[in-house]
Amino acid sequence: MSATPSQPFGPPFALRSLGAIAASLPGSTALFRRYKLDFCCGGNISLSEAAVAKKLSCATLEAELEAIAAASVDCPQPQATDELIELIESRYHNVHRRELPELIRLARRVEAVHKDHPASPIGLASLLEQVLAELENHMQKEEQILFPAMRQGASPKIAGPVSVMMAEHDDHGAYLRKLEKLTGNFQIPEGACTTWRALYGGGLKFADDLVEHIHTENNILFPRFLG
Repeated sequence: MSATPSQPFGPPFALRSLGAIAASLPGSTALFRRYKLDFCCGGNISLSEAAVAKKLSCATLEAELEAIAAASVDCPQPQATDELIELIESRYHNVHRRELPELIRLARRVEAVHKDHPASPIGLASLLEQVLAELENHMQKEEQILFPAMRQGASPKIAGPVSVMMAEHDDHGAYLRKLEKLTGNFQIPEGACTTWRALYGGGLKFADDLVEHIHTENNILFPRFLG
């Protein structure tokens, strides 16, 4: 009997953790984002447990993952740790640093011009400033301490800093939930101006990037140093 796409090398999707699925199946993260399933900070629970918690049909989720698996083409992460770290720094660290200041500028303008609009995201610029400050501190610790140690190879001393970074990832996830609540999940209100549209479009991209960033570290890079 041939194996189904969901279990060519392991258990069915329902029994796998969200993090394991996200790490092994390209395209699954978009599905998890759509259903608000936390595969980065909360990626250690199984698909079936997550479905129960969110009152979703596990069978439906499995069917959609099966379809992704059947249609997916291999797009593996870099195997070498050095290359994976370089990807994280270029794809996420540098992009966050480039895009967040512009989002803050846009948020200030929208809050000033549309302060009387019932959907105006009052406080968004301040929240984004907090996010940028926390992220910058976090990324500098990775770039100056953790990543150089990882490039030297596995060491028992790495586990402590990794645990700290994962705890800070939980904090970033909490900020993300605040951003989504304040903006109504970045839903652009009717009649919004171009600046408002640009703000929410960029904010949604940042949110997606941050989730993928945390996932890549928590579920792909860090396990290499945690046994």
